[in-house]
Amino acid sequence: MTTETQLPQATGSCCSPSGSCHDGAGTEAPAGAVTTVYQVTGMTCGHCEGAVSEEISGIEGVTSVKAVASTGQVTVVSEAPLSEDAVRAAVDEAGYELVGQA
Repeated sequence: MTTETQLPQATGSCCSPSGSCHDGAGTEAPAGAVTTVYQVTGMTCGHCEGAVSEEISGIEGVTSVKAVASTGQVTVVSEAPLSEDAVRAAVDEAGYELVGQA
């Protein structure tokens, strides 16, 4: 007789059943901060969201990033407006394409 083990089925992502590696916290802008929403193509799961978020977080002045694969939108909060070229380079480094501001 064999015993079968059933593992919980993840849906929508390799990271969590909800499809995200993030809990949504940390996207509130402090006073004087700039919030910009970008459109990125190619993200399909929480792992993609994490890769894009990690690269954009490395840009000087960025205080928070929230990427949503299902919409392709990436919300970035920064101390000052960011150079779109810097954001494009970070998204490219992560392996995705920046379309522009949403």
